[in-house]
Amino acid sequence: MAHVVVERDLGGRKLTIETGKLGKQAAGAAWVQLGETVVFAAVADADLRPGLDFFPLTVDYRERGYAAGLIFGGRFRKREGAPSEKEILTMRLIDRPLRPLWPEGFSRDVLIQCFAYSAENDVDPDVVAMIAASAALSVSHLPFLGPIGAVRVGYVDDQYVINPSVEQLEKSGLDLVLAGSDKAVLMVEAGANELSEEQMLGAIEQGHEQVKVVVDAIKELAEKYGVKKMEFQSPEQPAIYETVLSKHFEEFKQAAATEGKFARRDARKELTAKLVEQYAVKDPEAEPDGPTEEQVKAACGYTWERVIRTMIAENKRCDGRTRTDVRPIACEVGLLPRVHGSAVFTRGETQALATATLGTPGDEQTNESLRGEFNDKFLLHYNFPSFCVGEVKMPRGPGRREIGHGNLARRGIKACLPDYDSFPYTLRVVSEILESNGSSSMASVCGGTLALLDAGVPMKAPVAGIAMGLVEENGEHFVVSDILGDEDHYGDMDFKVAGSEKGVTALQMDLKSTGISSDVLRRALEQAREGRKHILGEMAKTLAAPRENISQHAPKIVQVKVAVDKIGKLIGPGGKTIRTLEEKHGVKIDISDDGSVTVASPKRDQADACLKDIEGLTGTPEVGKTYMGEVVNIKEFGVFFEILPGVDGMCHVSELDTGYVKNPADFCKMGDKMEVKLISVDDLGRLKLSRKAKLIEDGAPAGAPAPAGGEKGEAKEGQDRPRPSGDRKRRPDNRERRDKR
Repeated sequence: MAHVVVERDLGGRKLTIETGKLGKQAAGAAWVQLGETVVFAAVADADLRPGLDFFPLTVDYRERGYAAGLIFGGRFRKREGAPSEKEILTMRLIDRPLRPLWPEGFSRDVLIQCFAYSAENDVDPDVVAMIAASAALSVSHLPFLGPIGAVRVGYVDDQYVINPSVEQLEKSGLDLVLAGSDKAVLMVEAGANELSEEQMLGAIEQGHEQVKVVVDAIKELAEKYGVKKMEFQSPEQPAIYETVLSKHFEEFKQAAATEGKFARRDARKELTAKLVEQYAVKDPEAEPDGPTEEQVKAACGYTWERVIRTMIAENKRCDGRTRTDVRPIACEVGLLPRVHGSAVFTRGETQALATATLGTPGDEQTNESLRGEFNDKFLLHYNFPSFCVGEVKMPRGPGRREIGHGNLARRGIKACLPDYDSFPYTLRVVSEILESNGSSSMASVCGGTLALLDAGVPMKAPVAGIAMGLVEENGEHFVVSDILGDEDHYGDMDFKVAGSEKGVTALQMDLKSTGISSDVLRRALEQAREGRKHILGEMAKTLAAPRENISQHAPKIVQVKVAVDKIGKLIGPGGKTIRTLEEKHGVKIDISDDGSVTVASPKRDQADACLKDIEGLTGTPEVGKTYMGEVVNIKEFGVFFEILPGVDGMCHVSELDTGYVKNPADFCKMGDKMEVKLISVDDLGRLKLSRKAKLIEDGAPAGAPAPAGGEKGEAKEGQDRPRPSGDRKRRPDNRERRDKR
């Protein structure tokens, strides 16, 4: 095969797609470059596996550290290992638009591997990988029904931006990734800052125009490469399919109307078992043309699908709702006594227990990526144990589903969190799915919002989410609100929308059909908006606004800004100073490179006391200001006071009191504390203090003795407890009086 290269302009950058030069032993391979970002994709397949009722497609995506001149890993491990969450999310982005585009019944094992080999800071490899996977499949022999294209869309200064730079994304109210064919959109993944439905639709339409450019380039590549596609004929349906559909449709419809997920499932199982007994051949050798048990079960599954879709079209769904109805909602908050915030959100047979934890800046998560390290101050973790759907499955840690659903819920809530400067907490929400029958990720958005409000987090607005579905029957499109599990499985679209009263904060759309028009998409967005408003209203009945105070169990945080050149002094040699402050006050201190210091403590007064010490340690003495000084050295000519941590000044004997002081050693002892005033700083930076000036300022007459007013210092080890500072004459003890006699 020849080496083929095609080029296009995509959002102001040159897109290059080539094949036939690298990875020639793969079934298909493509090298795609956008700007200076390069992704290589290769496809391999195995023999057909007859009898499978699913398509065994696997997508793998990896980012190599060298792509951005980085060495990933810690001290002891530098080789890339298990995929990061970013890589897993990209695998899902690649998989979702490709999976529907295969002939019915195709069951070869297909593996698509994508590698980011070079990464420009302004071009995320995820979109490039989607293009590369599509191109590799298109030049392979596999019966892929593509190609597809992909693009990222931003929204800056009321303008849509194709493939926005990092700087533009920071200012953007939208981060949308879109994939589709030249005829329709197939997948959307987006986070937004409360944009309107029309703005979201505009971004999808703008992005699809650029998708067409990519599709055209891949078609040209495949045509020039001259690949010969394998022939695959979808297997014909056995006659039993039509028999079951025509004779038992109403029975399945009656079973589908059974109330309750498990009762409905059992009714279906019972009917299926009856039909297997009725139609499946008992002796395949004697009746080789008769339907097998597997074929009868498959025919029953097909009939069930037709029932679910028909009921939606008839506007009476299997649980009795119309297409626009939302299931009954129940909310409860504050049910876990020791956590910072908690909530249970129940919608029909889907239930999420959500918790919110307020942490310190030191609790934020550091991630490695091709753009370097970055910190997450908001985490949302989604857990889906098998019992929530009545199944037995050994827990193996979070899978792609958990990571994908958690990321979607995180995007939905993040846009409405308070600014970090005004609320400097690291926030973690965990959603534990206790029951599931459709849309557990959107239940996590609702439950997570209530948990944050219960914790006292001052959100800009509450957020709710809803999952929409779509069924196309006889040329008509029926949009469905708050879909059940079966409606998701047998429908043509899974369309999740999260947002506030004001607008959309997250959107995820996956199509199983060849696409939908903008009019249908607009109708789905509007119906989702109405459903979202209803859910927000139900949530508000339980908790409409954040609690006035954060949880009593949450850390109390205070902040101060210090000069960058003072950071080293605050930390101290080997961290000694900061550890001493933490132990002294029972707090946790975090210091940022810009000089931001955060003090967290279970009690506010402890944090305030520590903050005062930090300000003293890092502050600059001011002439004319009064300080509480501690005696640290006594000389014949005066006394040295520590007025700030590590900062001493000298008070001359003539400035110790309003009256005459003959000997400073008789006037005070080490550790005594007195208020002194800074009256000057000489050219060498030496501080001159005066206690007399402070006393006169407080009204004591000049030249007259005045009470010292100092505080007793704590006795040091091996040292007598000091006397009150103003006591000039030491009274002899009994032994001295006996000696005189």
